Amino acid sequence: MRKKWWKVLAVVLVGLTLIAGFLAPVPELPILNETIRNVYYHVPMWFTMISLYLISVIYSIKYLKNGNHKDDILAVEAVNTGVLFCALGLVTGMLWANITWGEPWPNDPKLNGSAIATLMYLAYLVLRNALEEEQKKAKISAVYNIFAFPIMIVMLYILPKMTDSLHPGSGGNSTFGDLDMDNNMRPVFYTAVIGWIMIGIWLCSLRYRLRILNDRKNSMS
Repeated sequence: MRKKWWKVLAVVLVGLTLIAGFLAPVPELPILNETIRNVYYHVPMWFTMISLYLISVIYSIKYLKNGNHKDDILAVEAVNTGVLFCALGLVTGMLWANITWGEPWPNDPKLNGSAIATLMYLAYLVLRNALEEEQKKAKISAVYNIFAFPIMIVMLYILPKMTDSLHPGSGGNSTFGDLDMDNNMRPVFYTAVIGWIMIGIWLCSLRYRLRILNDRKNSMS
């Protein structure tokens, strides 16, 4: 049970935020109105994605240092799981943008940066599938992964702050925390972020364990 407590906690935290996301009071704001509730779902997807990509980078570095095949597996499965949360972040963001900005994908630097970052990580997965020799695949993709992470951070968080952007916290705009979220929303928001990150790590660990079992099965056959 010691190893399961955090998984139970993750489910509880996400369950509470799902309920509070629909039922808890939110401030009455122009344009946003009730759509501000999407901050409980859209933003945690991006935090979870970044956390998983960071884990992937850490294990790519570890693989280059020690050559342990399990580190390479964990690195790629963290990216696979991160791409899932990236897709959820894009979908929830497009739905929100369609209501508040009038179209699902306006010409916004942060949206365009997220598209480029997504393509970079999809290219990482394509690169791995294109190479057949395992050691070569692991080394090249590890180096690619290490460079992709800081570029992704630049595309999502640095460049949008330097130009005009529709997103809060970019282009001189106030952040949600400064302007829109009140004391009723903040506990729910931070709980959602923690819960979804834990769910992401759990899914990554499941993918990792399945991959290890599959490799053992292939080596025995």
